[in-house]
Formats: sequence, structure tokens, C-alpha cells
Amino acid sequence: MTKLSIIIVNYNVQYFLEQCLISVQAACKNISHEIIVVDNSSTDNSCIMTKELFFEIKLIKNNENIGFAKANNIGVEQAKGKYILILNPDTILPENCLDEVVSFADKKKNIGAIGTRFIDGTGKFLPECKRNMPTIEIASRKLMGDSKRYYASNIGEEEISKVEVLTGAFMLIKREIYNKVGGFDEDYFMFGEDIDLNYKLLNQGFQNYYYGKSTIIHYKGESTVKDKVYLNNFYGAMQIFYKKHFKSNSISSLLLNKALKTLILFKSKNVSKVKSKVSVNSILLISNDMDNLEKIKTKFHPVPVSIIKHLPVDVSAYDKIIFDNSLMTFKEIIFKFQEIKKIHKPLRIIPNNTSFFIGSDSSREKGEVFIF
Repeated sequence: MTKLSIIIVNYNVQYFLEQCLISVQAACKNISHEIIVVDNSSTDNSCIMTKELFFEIKLIKNNENIGFAKANNIGVEQAKGKYILILNPDTILPENCLDEVVSFADKKKNIGAIGTRFIDGTGKFLPECKRNMPTIEIASRKLMGDSKRYYASNIGEEEISKVEVLTGAFMLIKREIYNKVGGFDEDYFMFGEDIDLNYKLLNQGFQNYYYGKSTIIHYKGESTVKDKVYLNNFYGAMQIFYKKHFKSNSISSLLLNKALKTLILFKSKNVSKVKSKVSVNSILLISNDMDNLEKIKTKFHPVPVSIIKHLPVDVSAYDKIIFDNSLMTFKEIIFKFQEIKKIHKPLRIIPNNTSFFIGSDSSREKGEVFIF
């Protein structure tokens, strides 16, 4: 019997998907598994890349962008695993992640969903990986800038604990339970469906868990552009959630709707713009691959590129730091990201057996893919 089915919904993030699949395959070596990529009509070469480089992966091609919830449900319909893992394509898993999380799930009774600890492409912790249920009161406070109760700040970053809300970027759940509660609600196109699923699990007596002993990278800014359409989708999803699950009087509903509309208007005027390119005067490549060194030197000439095989060194003198996955495991790279995050330097990864490096300096913006 297949132990684990990994469902990845993709839309126009070819290189992030490739990196994700490389990390997933490395993390599944000890688990009977299948990987299902559901593509929402990408216009880049995501499907071609998946077919050519990952021929053993099942690829489902949709003729249009049907949204995150419906695409995942299509993937789950064809899954055979005892567990399913809902996973975003802009993530990187350490090699021991799935062994640990699946083993934890096997030992728990009445378990709903399991999530893990997230950092972004700079090594910064992402608090949304563990949240409280966003009641109208909690959501209203967050809209006013008070996020204390929105995030489950009472749970330590590296703790293992019961939690109310996990994010759909990484969500492990038994397939029979996913189907029992109806899976993702397809009224949500994007955003809100993960909160809705968590709510249904809790409401039917299951318990969600945050597993903080394993850390993944979630670039976060890749799957969506932070524009007015994004904001309308996000806050529209929250309105769907409240109408479905929370009874509220007309005054509170009116106030919430007004607050949501005001916030959309305000934030749409302050959407992160693409940053102007920062000059690069020195690059550090952590690798033992001299071919990669020469290719990067050629591409960045006359910028000096130094190569080392081991950290620690003083990396603060370099403008860009590139980690080669053929030398270091993803687990080691994720650890180093967190260790050197305070220097605020662009951190990049060359996934194993590829000719590009990739990374992101902000969870609010598109990342960088550099083909060499």
C-alpha cells in the first residue's frame, strides 16, 4: 500500500516547482509514495519540465486555472496513499521532514492535519504556519494591526503542540479523513480554503498539530502577485468563511465588510513594487563544483566569485551567497539560512543537477531565478 501521496498544485512557477520536486524526492526515499502535480494551465514550461525530468510523477493538466481548492481535490481523487500531503510548489523540504512527520502522525490518534515550521527565503520565521481560528474579533484586531491573537504565539517555534489553524502550503492529513470532511471547499478559488478545512476538522472532533521540530522553506511570494486582484481574493475568501461558519449580527457584519473594503483600498495603493536591482560586487559560492564556478564567473564577469567548500567563514563581505545542493543537503542549507539570516544578504540555492540558482529576498515579492 502506498503510504504517502504528495499533491502539488502548480501555476507558472517552473523553476520553483523543479526545486520543490528535487527536495520532495530526496525526502521520500524511505517512504512508499507517489507525487501528483496538478497544473492549473500554466503558460510557462512547467509541464514540459515535469514530463522530461520527473517522468515517474503523475501530471494532471487542467485546461484553465480552476483555483487551488478544486485542483487539490482533483489530485486527491486520484491519490492512493494512506496520507496525503498538500504542498505548495514554492517550498523546499529537508531530507528528514517527511519521515518525522509521517512517523508522528502514525503515533497519534484522532489526528486531523499536521503542519510544520516555515521560514522564508531569507531564513526568517513565518508565523502564519501556526495560527488561531480567525474569529471576527481576532480578524478585526488583525485588520487594526494587532496580530497577537491571530498567530498562535503561545506555541514556541520549535515546539510540538495542538493548534487550530495550519496553512495549505504544507498540510499532512489521512486521505480518508480529508474525504470524510469533504476536502477543500471549492467555493474558495484561492485563500481561505485551508482555514475552512481546519475548521471542519476541529468541528468533527479531530485535532490539528503543529510539528515545530522540522523546518521547511516557503518562499511564499511566488504563487501569487500581490496586486488588487490578490487582495480581493484574500479578503473575499474571509467573507465566505464568516458567512459559512460564524453567526454574526448585522452590525458586526457591516463593520467587518467595511473594514475589509477599506483595507483592500489602502493596501492596493501600497502593494510591494518590484525592487530595483541591487548592484552585486562580490559573490560567494559554497560548492565543490568547478564547472558551476566557471559558469557563474562567466555570467557575472567582471564581478569576482569566490568558492569555498565549508562554512563558517565571514560571509558579510559578500553581496550574494549561493549554496550548491550537490555539496550540501537541503537540511544543511536550511540550517545555514537561519544561522546567517541576520546579515541580510541575498541567499540562493543551486538545486542538485540543475544549471540555475534560485531564491527570494522577500515573502511579498517574486523571487530570482538565474540560469547560468
